Amino acid sequence: MTAALARAAIGLVGTAALAAGLLAAPAASDAAPAGDGLVISEVYLNGGSSGAVYRNKYVQIANPTDTAVSVRGWSVQYRSATSTGRFSGVIDLGDHTIPAGGQLLVGGNSNGAAGAENPEPDVTSGIAFSGSAGGTLALVRSGGALSGEREAVLDDPALVDLVGYGTSTTYEGSGQAQGYSVRSALARDDDRTDTDDNAADFSAHDPLPEACGEACDGDTSEPGEPQDATIAQIQGEGAESPLLGQPVRTRGVVTAVYAEGGFDGLYLQTEGTGGEVDLGEHLASDGVFVYSSSLAAQAEVGDHLEITGTVGEYYGLTQLVPRAGGWQVLDDPAQAVKPAAVEFPLSEAERESLEGMIVAPANGFTVTDNYQTHQYGQIGLAAGDTPLAQPTDAARPGSPEYEALVLENAERAVSVDDGATVNFLNGANREVPVPWLTPDNEMRVGARATVTEPMILDYRNDAWKLQPTTRLAAGDEEPLLVQDSTRPGEPADVGGDVRIATFNVLNYFTTLGEEYAAAGKGDCTYYADREGANLTVDSCANNGPRGAANRASFERQEAKIVAAIDRLDAAVVSLEEIENSAAFGEDRDTALRTLVEALNEHAGEQLWDFVPSPQEVPEDEDVIRTAFIYQPDEVELVGESVILEDAAFGNAREPLSQEFRPVGAGEDDDFLVIVNHFKSKGSGTGEDADQGDGQGSSNASRVRQATSLVAFAESEQQRADTELVFLTGDFNAYSKEDPVRVIEDAGYVNVPAEHGADPTYQFGGQMGSLDHVFASSAATERVTGADVWTINAEESIAREYSRFNQNVTQLYDTSPYRASDHNPALIGMSTSGESALGLSASAEPVRWPKGPVVEVSANGDARGAVVVQAGWLPVGIGYLSGGSARVSVLPVVLGPGRHTLEVHYLGGGGFDAEHVAVDAEVRAR
Repeated sequence: MTAALARAAIGLVGTAALAAGLLAAPAASDAAPAGDGLVISEVYLNGGSSGAVYRNKYVQIANPTDTAVSVRGWSVQYRSATSTGRFSGVIDLGDHTIPAGGQLLVGGNSNGAAGAENPEPDVTSGIAFSGSAGGTLALVRSGGALSGEREAVLDDPALVDLVGYGTSTTYEGSGQAQGYSVRSALARDDDRTDTDDNAADFSAHDPLPEACGEACDGDTSEPGEPQDATIAQIQGEGAESPLLGQPVRTRGVVTAVYAEGGFDGLYLQTEGTGGEVDLGEHLASDGVFVYSSSLAAQAEVGDHLEITGTVGEYYGLTQLVPRAGGWQVLDDPAQAVKPAAVEFPLSEAERESLEGMIVAPANGFTVTDNYQTHQYGQIGLAAGDTPLAQPTDAARPGSPEYEALVLENAERAVSVDDGATVNFLNGANREVPVPWLTPDNEMRVGARATVTEPMILDYRNDAWKLQPTTRLAAGDEEPLLVQDSTRPGEPADVGGDVRIATFNVLNYFTTLGEEYAAAGKGDCTYYADREGANLTVDSCANNGPRGAANRASFERQEAKIVAAIDRLDAAVVSLEEIENSAAFGEDRDTALRTLVEALNEHAGEQLWDFVPSPQEVPEDEDVIRTAFIYQPDEVELVGESVILEDAAFGNAREPLSQEFRPVGAGEDDDFLVIVNHFKSKGSGTGEDADQGDGQGSSNASRVRQATSLVAFAESEQQRADTELVFLTGDFNAYSKEDPVRVIEDAGYVNVPAEHGADPTYQFGGQMGSLDHVFASSAATERVTGADVWTINAEESIAREYSRFNQNVTQLYDTSPYRASDHNPALIGMSTSGESALGLSASAEPVRWPKGPVVEVSANGDARGAVVVQAGWLPVGIGYLSGGSARVSVLPVVLGPGRHTLEVHYLGGGGFDAEHVAVDAEVRAR
């Protein structure tokens, strides 16, 4: 069990302990089949729509047992019909206890003004449960969002009950619940029968919302006599308090107050603690969270308080819940609390010993995660000078090196939060400016960051966070200084006579969701902006479009993609995630042609063309495809393109092959490019289920696809009579995973990786490359350079077209930045007939005072001296022979930090002098 999971489990135990005498519901594997646990008894999904019975949507939770059940710490969760990601709508059920035979009413949003007013719900929310195509609702015994494929969700031990309705792909039993409408709710029978089969258990009923009211208020039993305890005694030396569930009396100084924003409490720390802390000796924290909105409304930072209350664990965060009026401000002067001087990385045990204390991190950080910044106001940081690496991008899955990197990532990672639980993409919160992000700053992954003010080390949402001492609002002085101006204006110069690029264009669809639905081809659901205008498709029935919802949104998407491709300026660009227009009854190349027309309009001349589809195409294709665009002034087509038809690609996009010839060159310079888009990591069953080794789902399929691709490339190479072959695209496999090994074992070289290029993708706060350019042995000799143009993965998703006007702070522009979620990769190729040097270098991290060892590689015929410089200063020398050199940098010379060194090849063996940059990391001892 991971530390985070262990803490979450402890939190659940604590919740059960505080609810003494109340029963917990059974696990999902036997989710209340005989009325022995809570169930979702009724859902109404079309509140407010024209003809609706009630104004708002709702979910009814029933207790068919003969014993009261506490739902403190539980949640109702929602996700869309086809989603396999995290449940996006999580509703905290608060401190309620449902009596035997009782019901709890959970409110949702409204589609409009129609219908009667609902009874006052016991729990309110603005979550929008879809009442059209379908969706999934879950009752969960935690606040952590469920995630994954159907099997993973149903097997989650936190799941209590679930209903998938309409076209939902996540449901119990034989099928989804059906029959909902503006006039009908989905409901169980009067006995609340639950056979774990949504199709059988739910049917259409008249909506009957029923609130519980005061009968569902939390535990009101008389507390026991409190014992005096220090905060360190309350915290204890482990993840769970040794005084869990017991009444205590303690004293401390207020270090942070959260009177608004959802935390509803404050942090209290023992007077005189903090400062220089020896983490080898400091085993129990001197700070604790006090959960009381009433106290938070009255207290101020610096107050010396005595508090009487009950010790609890809230999802791994130790907290003190005061009795009514159970606090007083002390007149006694208190010794000052000092921020603890700490330095990340920190182990789990070290963090636990600091939980709730005010800290002043002494080290520098790097932004590693900005995915949720625009939604929840938090920024993921990594201690040191680099973002966190996807473990399987740097190490073989399951290897000791992989396990070591997983642990290293956990110890380097921490988030900076805004002191609130506000979701800035929900309801009225959209009118509140999001902190951290402005139209004029960047907040990019890879930017250096420094904590400039003391912050609270906090644990919530299964993550360690640094919280400001009060809620941070947009425009406030920020406690984090983040480096700006890290955007690359242009791709790096990769040399050569021909530049080849690959680019995932983020579901570029000219078939628009609203038009598709209006034509009667299928219903669609959408993601909308704060004014209700549709932006992008969530899902469309009958395997419909996946991109923009309407013309305005499409134009915003296209503007960024065109700007990116234009500035990329490659002779050949392989594309992934572009519409296969044949799926919508049009010419297969319609969307591709539209993109080329937009590129030429942007350029003001006919610079671009597309590779037309071949005569023979597969009968059964996905709605997205692979494709090529190219610049006819630089390269010309040789023959027709070829699509690989193989059952291995039944769950992916088929590879597309095209032979090109540089303009003015002979057939000796002909080269093949085969573009790919392998099966994604998000889903898979049987042998394709996630094996837990870091490679995600459907790895077996991707291995088969890689094997098939290698064979196809060999046959295409023979057909075209060329040894110059490039395999490009989105392989949905990181650099050290099995599919990549299959390709490399066939003799192909991962060119961007060989040249030390940046990663192409951000996921879970970790960076790695899913997009690759592989070169055959002969093609590798022609490579002159490689780059990953970091315009997308490092950017906040808030700047994407799909997030236009979702918050009052407008972050969209027509620049190339965040045109997609994948960075484009680019290589240069020589067509001069002479072998390219292909100089590249890499350096593994070392600990000071050691100097890094620079591994230099080049054309096997190159001979000569290699000098490594730090600025003007030579720091190492070696000799290139047989295509490689190993240069040891002098010790002590480079201090701790990240250094950009210059590797100079002085020429020889028929090659001119060249130089290349390499990043080297020296870590502090």
